[in-house]
Amino acid sequence: MDSEEDKIIDDLILKGGLEAAAIDEDTGEMLYSFTPKIQQLMPDLYNEHIRTVNSEVMNLWEKGFLNLDLFQKDPVITITPKALNREEIEGLSKQERWSLFEIIRLLQRKV
Repeated sequence: MDSEEDKIIDDLILKGGLEAAAIDEDTGEMLYSFTPKIQQLMPDLYNEHIRTVNSEVMNLWEKGFLNLDLFQKDPVITITPKALNREEIEGLSKQERWSLFEIIRLLQRKV
C-alpha cells in the first residue's frame, strides 16, 4: 500500500468510517470493514460497496450458501447447511469465502 492510501485509511479510521476486521491469512495485511459512518464520509465509496455486497450476496445465494427472504420489508439473510460444510466452502474463491465468513460474522453479531 502506498503512503496516500495509508493516509486515507488512517483518516477514515480516525473519523470512524473504518474498523479493523481481520488479518489476511496469506499476506498478513490488516483487513478493514466499513462502519455505518462511511455513508456520510464517502458516499460514492459507500454506494460502490453496497453494489458489491449485493452482488456477492446474490452469488452466494445462487450457489446455495445463503437463503434470502426478499418479501419482508427488511430482507432477511440466513445461511444454509452448505455454508457450514468445509468441503463446499473450500470450493469457493478466496473472495467468496471472505464474503461468506463476513456475512456469518455479521449474523452472529445480531444474535
